[in-house]
Parts: sequence; structure tokens; C-alpha cells
Amino acid sequence: MPEYDVVITGGGPAGMSAALGAVSAGASRVLLVERDDEPGGMPKQCAHRGFGLKRFKEELTGPEYAERLKKLVAVSGADIMTGTSVLQFERDGSLLLSGKNLMRVEAKALVLASGCRERPIGALPVTGARPSGVFTAGTAQRMMNLGGYEVGKRAVVLGSGDVGLIVAREIKKRGGEVIAVIEQKEVCGGLPRNRKGCLEAYDIPLLTCSTVTEVHGAERITGVAVRNLITGAVSRTACDTLIVSVGLIPETELMEKLAAETGGVPDFLFVCGNACFVHASADDAAEESEKAGIAAANFAAGRMSGNAVPAPVNKYRPAEGDLNCIGCPKNCRITKESGAYAGMTCGRPEPVF
Repeated sequence: MPEYDVVITGGGPAGMSAALGAVSAGASRVLLVERDDEPGGMPKQCAHRGFGLKRFKEELTGPEYAERLKKLVAVSGADIMTGTSVLQFERDGSLLLSGKNLMRVEAKALVLASGCRERPIGALPVTGARPSGVFTAGTAQRMMNLGGYEVGKRAVVLGSGDVGLIVAREIKKRGGEVIAVIEQKEVCGGLPRNRKGCLEAYDIPLLTCSTVTEVHGAERITGVAVRNLITGAVSRTACDTLIVSVGLIPETELMEKLAAETGGVPDFLFVCGNACFVHASADDAAEESEKAGIAAANFAAGRMSGNAVPAPVNKYRPAEGDLNCIGCPKNCRITKESGAYAGMTCGRPEPVF
């Protein structure tokens, strides 16, 4: 059975950063396991800019950011195993892997950097059949930016989170029509940067205090029923595409199963990135995950007795009324004194509002 100091599950920005952290802390045998054909995670399918400001001190597209991290991991000495899924964490710290063959590897410390999955429309109280043309936002983004496909001509987007807003913009840029972004809350859920760069810049309507209650169509979606959550009024909107962007769920099943078997999260298991909570940017997830990789390496070397990594805090949503720069996803809080602005942490001389 192959033996490693640290094994990391997930090859997105969190997993790659954890691997870099583990190597920097002296772990000589580090394995990164990724179920896709290559590491990179979600940024691979994100054509927009806004990545890399913390680590690389410049604004990159998602693919550029993923490629730079991949190159750093490639020269770090860490082993990378792609096209492989982790089926199970064992009580002794070993893992059951499924790739070309089933195999087990042994590790002194494990890092769960599995990210999160999208909540599908089946998890919502929406009636109707299951016609084609209904996509989660991430699936639509992957089809458009990696596959080169057209997802539809006339779309409704349910949910105003950042990914939903970005997909709405992509559809508009490709010549499609976005009838509306529908949000059940009173305000848009995305960052100010995306509200301005997607909704306002591309004249996409935002319908708040509303939700989709029914999908119409048999083979292909033909429309949706939209309910106003204040008045209860229902209207029918014709469309050939429904994009669902209604939340992300951390992928923690491997940890939960192991915790149930061992009576709690064992000392050798570290969790980082979006597997903890959904971060506002890949940079933030990567920065915290590097610390988790360092802690895992220290545990493997016997320099710490348990997984006592400082718990990450979801501090990225500004309070209503704050003055925030929208020049990048960091969304820094800005102060103004004597006519000058201060508070940008990305190096910009002036904020963007």
C-alpha cells in the first residue's frame, strides 16, 4: 500500500493550495487526488476575470488562475492522481480510491478539499415535468465555456447569487435573451461587482420577492410560472431555458461518514475551502486552505497533536450601507478621509464603485 504524509482530496484552488502548504511545511510525500481529468476545479470554466489578486498580485481569468496553480503544484514535488475518486476515508487514515483500478493508500494526515455541489431544482417545491433546458448555473457555465455549447435562446435565471449573475451575462454576451433574474429575497444576492457588471451593464431585469413554482413543457421547457411572494399573484413567462442558481452545499459526505464511524472528526482529518463554507472568492478559499495544508504536514510530522486549525470565519458579506469597492471579488470596505480613499487590499490606487 503506497504511503504518504498528507493526502488531499480535491484538486481545485483549495486542494492545490493545501498541497503547496503541506510541501512548504516539510511534508516530503504529498498526494493530490482529483476526480476530473486535470486539476483546476471551478475556475477552469470561469471565463471572467477576478482571480489571483492575493497570490499572484494581478487579476486573472479563471483558466489562467487554475493554470498558474497547476504549474506551482507540478514543480512542488507533490504527486497528482487525476481521474480518480475517493470512495471512503478509513478509520486508520487510509483511503479507498477508484480510478483505473481500485486501490488503497495510507496517509498520516488527510485534507478534505472537495468543494461544494449545486442545489438542483429537484430540491425545490417546483412542480411540472422534467423537460430539457433546465440547468444548474455551474452546468450551464461548463457547457458554454468548456464545451462551446449554446444552452438556449430565451432564459430565466432563478437565484441572484454570483454564479447565476455571471451565467446570465454569458447568455447575453452570446446573443441570447435573459428575460429576468428571479430572487426570493428583497435584494440581489450577488456581490456589488457582479450586480453592476452583469445586471446593470447588460440591462438584465431583476425580479425580487418572487420565485418559480412550476415548469411548463414536455420535451423542452416552454415556460415557467412565477409567483410574487408578497401578493401571491402568479404569472406565466415563456422561455426555452431555466438556469437554477439556488445555493451550494459543501461536499462533506466522506467526513460525515468517517465521523459517524469514529464518534467524531478524527485528529488526522483537516477540512478546508468550500467544504467548510462557500467563500466569496477562490483566492480566499485558497489562502485558508494553504494553512490547512501546513497544519496537516505538522500533524503528520508529530509537531501538533490534533487538527486544531483556527476555524475560518465567513466575513465576506458587507453590512448594508457599507462603502465597498467593486473592482474585484474581494469587495474591500473603503474609508474616505481628507478626500482620499483607503482600504483597498489589492493594490489599486483608487476604488471602483
